[in-house]
Amino acid sequence: MNANLHPKLRAVDVRPFVHERRPSILLRDPLQLTDKTLILPQALGPALALCDGTRDLSGIAAAFLIRAGVRVAPGTLEQLVQALDDALLLDNERFAQARAQALLAYHQAPFRPPIGAGQSYSADPAELRQFLQGYLETAADVQPDSAPVRGLISPHIDYARGGPVYARVWQRAALAVQEAELAIVLGTDHYSEDSLLTLTQQSYATPFGPLPTDRDVAQAVAHAVGAEAAFAGELHHRGEHSIELAVVWLHFLRQERPCSLLPVLCGSFERFVRGQADPERDPQLNAVVDALRRSMAGRRTVVIAAADLAHVGPAFGGSPVGWMERAQLQTADDELLAHICSGDASGFFATLRRDGDRRNVCGLPPIYLALRILQPVSGEPIAYQRCPADELGTSFVSICGLAFH
Repeated sequence: MNANLHPKLRAVDVRPFVHERRPSILLRDPLQLTDKTLILPQALGPALALCDGTRDLSGIAAAFLIRAGVRVAPGTLEQLVQALDDALLLDNERFAQARAQALLAYHQAPFRPPIGAGQSYSADPAELRQFLQGYLETAADVQPDSAPVRGLISPHIDYARGGPVYARVWQRAALAVQEAELAIVLGTDHYSEDSLLTLTQQSYATPFGPLPTDRDVAQAVAHAVGAEAAFAGELHHRGEHSIELAVVWLHFLRQERPCSLLPVLCGSFERFVRGQADPERDPQLNAVVDALRRSMAGRRTVVIAAADLAHVGPAFGGSPVGWMERAQLQTADDELLAHICSGDASGFFATLRRDGDRRNVCGLPPIYLALRILQPVSGEPIAYQRCPADELGTSFVSICGLAFH
């Protein structure tokens, strides 16, 4: 326990959960270093926030008493910290060793395997081909755009809920996708705390085979932010689904022919939303935009923002969404889409910063970056949908499909 005298919780997947009819909290490791999950009584939730590395157990107990008005027995906190450590959820030496071993295995593998294959979609190429073709047939009224499509916004929600939107936007962009020499895929990094972006030199695979990552382009972009920072969170690529779900459609629409890929996980914009910095004037972000634009020069390139829109309701820590809130969500999304379609990166970002991004638009970073890279650009809305996110129909994720010209 000595290594955990001042326990510090990592960035972990925390979700509300009902266990044996009691409100609980489910904690999982987003890096998947272990398959262990941890279920805690909801009443212990404040203790997790206090595990920030600045307090010992007695300090956590004292702060918990002040904040929650509840006295916690020292033995309870010891058990909590031990359970967190066993599940590799603490930022300590044990976690660092496990991460280093996992990163070595990731680098030594021939490619990044598709984590959703066999779970959210078939791992069998023939079955997957038929599955995706079925969605395309529902989008038969959408014709491939003969005008140049330079990019698109594709969801990263599961195919079961977002399949029709995927199909319509990828059908619209089919010609550009098939002719692309380089695909830049900007995906949401759901667990990044402070990294602007995270690169990898590993190739992404789909059930149709691997798509080679363009290591020269990756290194050029890494130079813009510093190689150490650019690859520090590389292991996030192993378990993050956002890029993968777009790449499967990319590979399918290319009739399973590979093309060069640049997978980029986009980190949190929290410091920009809080007004601590301005993305338009941020030297690091501007250097990334310049590097990506240079990588596109002279090559047929398609830029894909693998991005969902709002996440609202109890499933995301908010209030239940009724008919009035749904109408408000539609209005707010319409405003966002208007800025996107006019190529207005500043207006798109300002709309979200205005209310502190209270609707949890996880696609903010990749959409903003795509708009900056492609400027001047205009967007064509192809599809929009609100997807249920809980069994009661009180939580929703909004998604869109949009083609950039």
